[in-house]
Amino acid sequence: MSSTAAATLAAADRLEQAQSTLRPTPPVRDILGSTDITAAYAVQDEVNLRRRARGAQVVGRKIGLTSPAVQQQLGVDQPDFGVLFDDMVHADGSTVPTGRLLQPKIEAEVAFVLAQDLDGELDLATVRGAVDYAVAALEIVDSRVADWDITITDTVADNGSSALYVLGTQHVRLDEVEPRDVEMSMSIDGEVVSTGNGAACLGDPLEALLWLARTAQEIGDPLRAGQVVLSGALGPMAPVVAGNSVQAQISRLGSVSVNFSTEENA
Repeated sequence: MSSTAAATLAAADRLEQAQSTLRPTPPVRDILGSTDITAAYAVQDEVNLRRRARGAQVVGRKIGLTSPAVQQQLGVDQPDFGVLFDDMVHADGSTVPTGRLLQPKIEAEVAFVLAQDLDGELDLATVRGAVDYAVAALEIVDSRVADWDITITDTVADNGSSALYVLGTQHVRLDEVEPRDVEMSMSIDGEVVSTGNGAACLGDPLEALLWLARTAQEIGDPLRAGQVVLSGALGPMAPVVAGNSVQAQISRLGSVSVNFSTEENA
């Protein structure tokens, strides 16, 4: 086995053990280095391959680190992406048990559901035309790395620090809303903890979708019709604990909410 393959397996093993034991791991950059994004995506692929082997099905992608505020929080300067699985989605207004989460945080964003595959020549008009509808979303992120001590290598390897997501019930076509113009306010237990707008997401959530579509095509796994894309945070993320109730309002897209409880009470 090559040293590169051994490093991929070692980092994947470490992240999987952190999830299974609910004990965060030290950063995996001591194995991969802090700048080798290609190596980090190889780890992500390995962890996700194991997840699919256990029966999980891919339903979309998430884009991370699109908001300057979130980039500043995590000390990185470029987007990343992760994979969404069918066991990650929770219904609007549902209760999420915290028993399988390590150190969760939450952020509000615009999600897109695709009506068409995104491959071939791609530009902003192409990705706009491929969107079936936009919807308000909450993403529950969770790092397997202790204390969120991550570089981009750590978060990429960790599937974009993904955990769960919630979609609102109001589906809006893009001829009815301009994603870059939306305004967001997110509250925890009635107190506003994050605000932002569509322009905070790479200037336009559709630009984030275009970035992802091109990247996915480059790696030979293009976005497909029916998939969900979480386009990235519109403002800073906030930590959550059992007992919290979170609601986000996104103009023109409506609201989306989720509650948190202990596993025993969920």
